[in-house]
Amino acid sequence: MRSIFQEGKKYTFSDYFELDNPVEDIIKELGYSFLTQPLDLPRKNNISKELIKQISTTYYAILPKISVNSEIAKREVMIAPVLHAVIQHINARLNIEYPVSVNDKLSGTIDYLFRSSQELIVIEAKKGDLDRGFNQLAAEMIAMDIYEEEQADLTRVYGAITIGEVWRFAVLEREAKQLSKDIHTFRFPEDLLDIFSIVTGILDRENNQPSA
Repeated sequence: MRSIFQEGKKYTFSDYFELDNPVEDIIKELGYSFLTQPLDLPRKNNISKELIKQISTTYYAILPKISVNSEIAKREVMIAPVLHAVIQHINARLNIEYPVSVNDKLSGTIDYLFRSSQELIVIEAKKGDLDRGFNQLAAEMIAMDIYEEEQADLTRVYGAITIGEVWRFAVLEREAKQLSKDIHTFRFPEDLLDIFSIVTGILDRENNQPSA
């Protein structure tokens, strides 16, 4: 089978957004298997409904007054407030524009990288096109799996692709070298409680429960 990668070319994460190849082909060539399936994602209990209402109310109040037709604008208005709220409520570290260099096929900058004592989440933000964005997210998750190869207690790498209005999650099982994309998507701000409880549930593993 002919390689989807050009010989002698160095690929950054953003290059994966431009690839027309099916995501399963991209992931397979990187040495992993791929599935699309419903994911039983962790969720944190007792999320404050007042917090969710506050984020949503603020968004609806400022939306008529600003333009969100760029990736940067979406990150500032739709994504950053959620992530900032997460780090205020759990013990985790948020890295923004996190540089990673693994090899000629996997290098670049990850938009957001969450770390807690238990887990790790890669979050990729795009202006649009959730499917192409997932190609990029998959490459970033695989890069972090290789980058963290000495972290034996880290059994999974979680990921999320968001275009602001929509979120989709993924999980990479490190031992099986299998990356799974959730068949479900979540809307912002309508499904903000789900998004928030999943992100915090992953990072705060000791105080979460599987989704129903």
